[in-house]
Amino acid sequence: MNSARYSLNQIPLALLAGGLATRLRPLTETIPKTLIDVAGKPFVEHQLALLKRNGIVRVVLCVGYQGEQIETRLGDGERLGMELCYSYDGERLLGTGGSLRKAAPLLGELFWVMYGDSYLDIDYAEVFAHFVGDRRLGLMTVFRNQGQWDRSNIIYRDGRVWRYDKKVQSLDMMYIDYGLSLLRREALERIPEGQPYDLADLYAALVAEGQMAGYEIHRRFYEIGSPEGLEETRRYLAQKVT
Repeated sequence: MNSARYSLNQIPLALLAGGLATRLRPLTETIPKTLIDVAGKPFVEHQLALLKRNGIVRVVLCVGYQGEQIETRLGDGERLGMELCYSYDGERLLGTGGSLRKAAPLLGELFWVMYGDSYLDIDYAEVFAHFVGDRRLGLMTVFRNQGQWDRSNIIYRDGRVWRYDKKVQSLDMMYIDYGLSLLRREALERIPEGQPYDLADLYAALVAEGQMAGYEIHRRFYEIGSPEGLEETRRYLAQKVT
């Protein structure tokens, strides 16, 4: 399957928003992380507005903990000018990879993946254009982090991702997974169905096989996964809406 067959607005995005967000308690004791108020509205609405500005209008929300609240808030996306649908983990949380695998019937042959706590203010069309014509199974965006905002976990040189490991870091890891990827269905089918699974394990395997393209981003990411990150993101988005 050639990416050139697709235009940007045809590609769905899987938004991974099913975690427990224990680092943000007590804020997340009664609501999911993605509904935390940031600059006057739930964080997820900032994410969706950003995606829409970049031509991404089809979003599959992979939800678990308190997922019904997210669907109640957003509905089918009509009021936002988008097409939203939902994939629920079920009785037990499936992790990032397991949730994505369960959503496979809603995603098609090629799709974006983004974490539900990330605000990635970049040009998505540029990322997609880099993958057009590439026959590999995925693309990972990377950022020269040098341990500044989180632990670096990637060796990236000469436009190639050489190693990715979130568990075992080394001194030559200067880059980090930026949080936005493109995947083909063939990659997703490697994840065991119905089982908890960490998406990072799939990414590490694809990198090791040379099946994960890399694209360097030069603009820092924002996230709400930690109290410190939440406050930084609040300040950043407050400036954008005023």
